[in-house]
Amino acid sequence: MLFSSGIFLFWFLPITVAIYYLLPHRILKNSWLFFVSIFFYGYGEPLFVLLMLSSIGFNYLMGLGIHCFQSSKKTQQFILWFMVIGNLSLFYVFKYLDFSIVNANALLGTSYPLRKITLPIGISFFTFQAMSYVLDIYRNPKENPVQKNPFLVGLYVSLFPQLIAGPIVRYETVAKEMKERHETWSDFSEGTVRFLVGFLKKVLLANNMAIVADVAFSSPASDLGMSFAWLGAICYTLQIYFDFSGYSDMAIGLGKIFGFHFLENFNYPYAATSITDFWRRWHISLSSWFRDYVYIPLGGNRVGKTRQFVNLFVVWLLTGIWHGANWTFILWGMYYFVWLSFEKFLLPKKWKQKLESSIFGHLYVMVLVTIGWVIFRADTLSYAIQYLGAMFSFGTTGIVSGRSLFYVREYGLAFVMSIVASVPLFPLLEQWTEIRNWKLQLGYHGVVMVVISVLFYGAVVSIVKGSYNPFIYFNF
Repeated sequence: MLFSSGIFLFWFLPITVAIYYLLPHRILKNSWLFFVSIFFYGYGEPLFVLLMLSSIGFNYLMGLGIHCFQSSKKTQQFILWFMVIGNLSLFYVFKYLDFSIVNANALLGTSYPLRKITLPIGISFFTFQAMSYVLDIYRNPKENPVQKNPFLVGLYVSLFPQLIAGPIVRYETVAKEMKERHETWSDFSEGTVRFLVGFLKKVLLANNMAIVADVAFSSPASDLGMSFAWLGAICYTLQIYFDFSGYSDMAIGLGKIFGFHFLENFNYPYAATSITDFWRRWHISLSSWFRDYVYIPLGGNRVGKTRQFVNLFVVWLLTGIWHGANWTFILWGMYYFVWLSFEKFLLPKKWKQKLESSIFGHLYVMVLVTIGWVIFRADTLSYAIQYLGAMFSFGTTGIVSGRSLFYVREYGLAFVMSIVASVPLFPLLEQWTEIRNWKLQLGYHGVVMVVISVLFYGAVVSIVKGSYNPFIYFNF
């Protein structure tokens, strides 16, 4: 079930919210949220509800095990490794088994049949979230005590706002709120606005950019031409940002409506002036997960440069693998490993400071990030190389092709709106009105609400007509 679908907007969400606020007690509210979250997941994939419930039960037992053996560090560590291996084994079978068979056949000349296992929606997210529960109990049992109620563990893992495309919510973030949260009108109104903003990002910006990007990436690289190759790459760069950040906005907004406060997942990453800064702003919940649960336990920055280099390699190899069973994702992870290593170990501090304080830093980031998204979006390594070749080759179409001009005319408004919305212009404008006077601030918020309402109506009309709608990160 998509957040941007009619059945979610006009049936599931209103009924869920109405009944939630009619229920008098926290236990009933939590039970209702758990029930609707299971229904939400099962609506698309009924059989995989059992898989998710099994994951919840397994990690619940692992958490209890770590709690029961607090006096034995070795036993706790055994349980922890058993939990990690168990979760990653499940992850591997559903996501990487066929990929492994294909590559083994190619390498060994064998012909083992593919298992053709359907990928459960959101398995990357709910697996990492379930692991976070056990890891947080192990790392800091005083701040994150074991949850003895299995239904609350189930609610934490399955909570529908963030279930299938993040953000990856840490147990430590919501542990107290599952028992003690208080819904307020302020949270409800802020959550509603945040949800609407995310919805508009997805339907009006991401979906329009997707049309151009899909045409480009479905074309033979030899037919692209330099200008259309760049246009397709830039449109995908904008599409994936507004698609994913739009979903995160909707998830964070829904969380607030029900009294939960999820951490931010994006902070205007395309305003970054270094690749390091970009990854502090992009998919924050995933990058911080790997930092806290992989990079720092491996030694982080406390060890020598050689070990830091190896630690960085491990993290970015795993980041690429997490995104999918394709060599393009692994190359994409290695691509960022190279650039992050360059900034960390080779770029002189003085040059880095100059780069980060100039417009060249922003251009440097955007060119490298756009190239990275080409690798990410391509179906195969060979097509990624061919596409990049088209971006840097004049070919027979010259610098600007007729096809490029056609799509710029058709989607130029959405393109410009996407560029404007990808930089922190609106937060700066809001800060400016706050500094001036309350009347100006009130007027600004009034105009914003009118604009959001009008755009929401237009966006709803477009989804009713059946326009392009799936979220990219549902595939992960």
